[in-house]
Order: sequence, then structure tokens, then C-alpha cells
Amino acid sequence: METIETIANIRERVQAWKREGLRVGFVPTMGNLHSGHLALVDAVREHSDRSMASIFVNPTQFGPGEDYESYPRTLEADRALLEQKGTDLVFAPPVEEIYPDGEPLTWVNVDQLDQHLCGASRPGHFRGVATVVAKLFNIVQPDLAAFGEKDYQQLAIIRRMVRDLCMPVEILGVPTMREADGLAVSSRNGYLSERERSLAPELYQHVQQARDAALAGERNYAHLCQRMSRALEERGFTVDYFEVVNADTLAPAGPDDQQLVIAAAAWLGKPRLIDNIAVEIVGT
Repeated sequence: METIETIANIRERVQAWKREGLRVGFVPTMGNLHSGHLALVDAVREHSDRSMASIFVNPTQFGPGEDYESYPRTLEADRALLEQKGTDLVFAPPVEEIYPDGEPLTWVNVDQLDQHLCGASRPGHFRGVATVVAKLFNIVQPDLAAFGEKDYQQLAIIRRMVRDLCMPVEILGVPTMREADGLAVSSRNGYLSERERSLAPELYQHVQQARDAALAGERNYAHLCQRMSRALEERGFTVDYFEVVNADTLAPAGPDDQQLVIAAAAWLGKPRLIDNIAVEIVGT
């Protein structure tokens, strides 16, 4: 497995694959890899002839006071995991390669979808995500790219960006990887203390409870979300949001919506945890 740091060299290698008629799959990451990332790698390898991943901690998606400087950078360990998975190529550029002039003047904004959920509490975050993913797609020109369903809003935004900008990339959503107790796998779980780690699965449990209530016929979603938020706060979480949204628009769901996502984000100590479940309401 080769690691390449420059745009020119990564383009040359991928274009050589494509001249051979090979299908190229891509997993963009910020490194500090875990089983969730490796599930994306597995999915890409299953659907591609050649697989590659990027490792790039993107500064433009971190807001003031967020953990850009302290975000774990574990390139050698990440390379070892990717090599074990049979990844063909790693793109690990320095910041100056992706942003040679510092902060860019050109941004990719996906309006409306970035106004809710994480976008409401992290202004500018999804502008940074969409911009760097667009740059990576332009650099790599993959046939397929995989993203996790744990970051449902990110997945929805990337899909819309690809559709609106006519990018010739198939986007594959991969189900959330979980620990044995249900906690969604995340790079930031390592920040949890022992006590916090024992409480953390309750976020998913409350999302499941909200799903069960919706399937049982509850349609006052605002009241349902308030109940779940209060219950989490009583357990020591600081809730950012707990919402039932339309799966397509990400706007708050109404009683007639059938395709829903129940999504939650909450701080537990230092890390901010997120989770979601997709729900189909039949017969409304």
C-alpha cells in the first residue's frame, strides 16, 4: 500500500487505474480510524476494483473553540489498519497542499439542509465539509465514495451536493457501527471518562424510545423530543438537540410525514455525541 501526499501524484495514479478500466472507490476520513471507518473501507472494496482512503484533518470544518489542534493525528496506526484491510492507496496531504493560499475564497454551500440539527449549532461546519469533499472529489475523481449513516446530515448534504453539481460519483451510505452496548463508534469516544462511557449508550437508548413512540402512534413530536431531552439532561447529558425530522428536508417533521429521522446530539463531559435512527411511518 502506497501513501501519496501530493495532488499531482494522486491524480496520476488514479488516472492510470482508470485507463485500465478499473472502478475506483474512495473513503474520505480525518484519520484516527476505528471500526466505523473500516466498515466504509470494506463497503468500498466490495463495490470497486481499487480502493483508496484520504487522511486529512480539515481545518475549515472546525469552529472557534472546537478541537482542531488537539484532534488525534495517528497516521502510522491508520496506515497499518488500512493496509490490513487491503486498501490500495492512501492520500495523506499536508494542509498546504489542499489550501495553498490559506482559507479559500471559494466555498460550497448546500442551503437549507445545513440549517437544522448539527448545522444549527455549528455554523459554517457543513460549508467546510462540503468544500473539502468537493475538492477531494475533484482531486481523486472516484467512481464511488462511502460515508457513514451515523453522520446522517453530512451524508444527506454530500448526496445533494453531488446531485446538484452533477458530480459523477456514486455515494454509498453505510450503516452505523456500534459497540456491544449500542454506543455509536466515534473517534471522540476516547475522550469519555470511565463513568461517562458507562452512561454514553443512553443517548441511543433514548433515540430508540422515541422511535418506538412514533411507531406506536405518537405524532406530537415536539412534546416527545422535549421528554427525551429532559430525561437525558437528568442523566447528566447536555443536550444540543433531540429532533424528529423529515428524512429528505431535515426540517422538523409534521404528523403526515412518513420518512423520518430521529436525531440527537449531546455533550457528555468533553465529547459531543451524535446518533440517529431512520423511521418509516406507515398508514398515516
